[in-house]
Amino acid sequence: MASAFVVGEKFRNKASQLLEKVSVPQDLKEELEEILENETTTKLSFKTARKLKKCLQDNDHPYYLHQFLEESSLHLPEVVKPPRNPELVARLEKIKAKLANEEYNRITRNVNAQEMSRSGGLADLGRDVRSVKAAVVTVFNFLVTVIATFACSYMGSQYLFAETTSRVIAAVIAASVVGLAELYVLVRTMEGELGEP
Repeated sequence: MASAFVVGEKFRNKASQLLEKVSVPQDLKEELEEILENETTTKLSFKTARKLKKCLQDNDHPYYLHQFLEESSLHLPEVVKPPRNPELVARLEKIKAKLANEEYNRITRNVNAQEMSRSGGLADLGRDVRSVKAAVVTVFNFLVTVIATFACSYMGSQYLFAETTSRVIAAVIAASVVGLAELYVLVRTMEGELGEP
């Protein structure tokens, strides 16, 4: 916190003029002379500034205090920080580490390392390959059944129909009926695998 002004050359000039012209109280005169004589002393305490202001007001001097302090600035003493207590620093470090550990545990509480090691392994690849294989076999079975039905119906209908058109229509109808039945069974099987009734 500021407790003094750092005065400039303007203050020195006006203070010397004041001491020559006006009768100044002895204690104020001594303080001002000390500032004027000593070039290294550039600080004017707030207490001395108050005395100077009172003197200027009492003597009806044409200058005001702010005119004396035009080139001056506040003297802010350097703040000296006390050294930190090593015990306190150690306790703070422990508390920070504990809080960081709790935060880490809170973030990772729903992560299971065993599930992570299981996922993405060869077991999953084998399971995926088996499911794809089952789907390919099912589609292949469906196509073979429908094509075989068409072929059998076409060949068997030669005993009933003499024209090729009639034989093809009969074979398509038989293949469609078998294909729909196969599709119904396939859908029911898929529903059972998915757990639906």
